[in-house]
Amino acid sequence: MIDLNFLGRFKGKGKYKKSYREAKASYLNRIRLGVGSFYFGMGLCFASWASRIPDIKTSLHLSEATLGSILFAVPVGQLAMMPFSGKIVTRFGSHRTLVFAIIMYAISLTNLGLAPNPWLLALGLFFFGVFGNLSNISVNTQGVYTEGLFKRTIMSSFHGMWSLAGFTGAFVGLGMLALKLTPFQHFAIVGILVLSLISFNIKYLIIAVEKPQPKKEKGFRKPDKMLLWLGVIGFCCMASEGVMFDWSGVYFKDVVKAPGPLAILGYTSFMIMMASGRFLGDRFIQKFGRKKVMQISGVVISSGLFTAVFFPLLIPCTIAFMFVGLGVSTIIPTLYSIAGKHPEIPTGEALTAVSSVSFLGFLMGPPIIGYIAEAFGLQFSFAFIGIFGVFISFMVSKIKTAE
Repeated sequence: MIDLNFLGRFKGKGKYKKSYREAKASYLNRIRLGVGSFYFGMGLCFASWASRIPDIKTSLHLSEATLGSILFAVPVGQLAMMPFSGKIVTRFGSHRTLVFAIIMYAISLTNLGLAPNPWLLALGLFFFGVFGNLSNISVNTQGVYTEGLFKRTIMSSFHGMWSLAGFTGAFVGLGMLALKLTPFQHFAIVGILVLSLISFNIKYLIIAVEKPQPKKEKGFRKPDKMLLWLGVIGFCCMASEGVMFDWSGVYFKDVVKAPGPLAILGYTSFMIMMASGRFLGDRFIQKFGRKKVMQISGVVISSGLFTAVFFPLLIPCTIAFMFVGLGVSTIIPTLYSIAGKHPEIPTGEALTAVSSVSFLGFLMGPPIIGYIAEAFGLQFSFAFIGIFGVFISFMVSKIKTAE
């Protein structure tokens, strides 16, 4: 059986027709694979850019400080687009918005390889962030719709596709370097691959248009309490995740004293477990419920970070960072799944509200770590972030709709 109760939220002219009710399981799985391919394409674009940052830094003769300032253009672009993404998705439908956004995302990636100076690179990264955010909201809206066609949660596996693309992009980047291709050539090849991938899967996107939120009185409008609560949980999770992305290598080098190439062991172990946790997470959620899985995940995040603080040795820290990766793996997909089914607010707008607050954690977490580390040391700063996992477990207990 397929739970289609949420279909009442869509307009009749939205083409979410009877055929979905009568669809075979094999066709529904094909829809799932098609939507998952868009997650994969997004992750491949982002990982391809990340893999060539050192080359672009060298070719443009950028200092560390200058590069850091330029990289800030990506979150600025994402933040600039956040107030509009949900409204665009609701107005035009996620199926149309996603196709446009991911095409522009791939084109923006290609243009990054053409930037002749720092200013144009920063401008290119700004638009990379803009279309990245629009792609993020629209693809997760499609993820929520697709999950609604199944009697089980599948959102975590969609985010697993993004993580899998991260590994794929890194390996492709190594291959492009071995072939001595320029960043533009590399990005153009990836762009063509992504456009080809989505062209085969456009027809499997769910065509649905939601009823717009009724207009209320003008002036200040109190934010939805549940979405705000979900956003705060996401803030704590993404702060932990952002710290691992930006500071795990530094921690292994400066605190663990990992020799040479082993400095990336912490980051690698974190990424492997985060991807694995996302592909396995749906089964655990189906068995134990969203609420219990997120509560355990918060404890796992704290346990991993505190282990790394109290046992700053190579093997214990590697295992600890694996725990952190496992802990953060399912929280954001689960929050999006809960928010997307809000009974009163359109899916795209609900996702925008939650992701906006959550993203602040990803943006603010790494700098906070730097300031605390400067004053008290890197181990103390990791212990500070470790408290966030405890907060997650506590706050999840207050969500009545998490099951």
